[in-house]
Amino acid sequence: MRPQFRKSATTGTAGYTLAEILICVLIINIGAAGLMGCFKYAFFVTRLFRENQRATQVMLERAEAIRLCSWDQVRTTGFIPPTFTDYFDPTATNSSVGIVYTGTVAIASFPYNTTYKDNMRQLTLTVQWTSDSIHRARTNITFIAKDGIQNYVY
Repeated sequence: MRPQFRKSATTGTAGYTLAEILICVLIINIGAAGLMGCFKYAFFVTRLFRENQRATQVMLERAEAIRLCSWDQVRTTGFIPPTFTDYFDPTATNSSVGIVYTGTVAIASFPYNTTYKDNMRQLTLTVQWTSDSIHRARTNITFIAKDGIQNYVY
């Protein structure tokens, strides 16, 4: 009769080695860092979109206000201020004004040689702001007609 040896319950069930655990932790950390980088980039793009959208809104507000001026007011030098400032911060408190948008207004003669050249003006609006130490700017060029919107409003 041969003696039979019993196998213990722990035989064949080995634990993870330290090297395997360290590699798993490294893989999880790389994935988490990548995910956090994606979140950071998404927040950056969202903020940049908001700033661009606000700059466009500021330019359109100025353009529409100038279009409501009479033809004589548009042609009068100094009637329309050449510079302006506007602010924006959706989370601003009373002591903070947020991002400062500074703009310039330039009204020039119509650049094309046409029969109605004297009845048109070119309006150039430029808005500039600084965000995260990066200087940004947007420009809008449009035209104003002598018989434009101001004749329908007033």
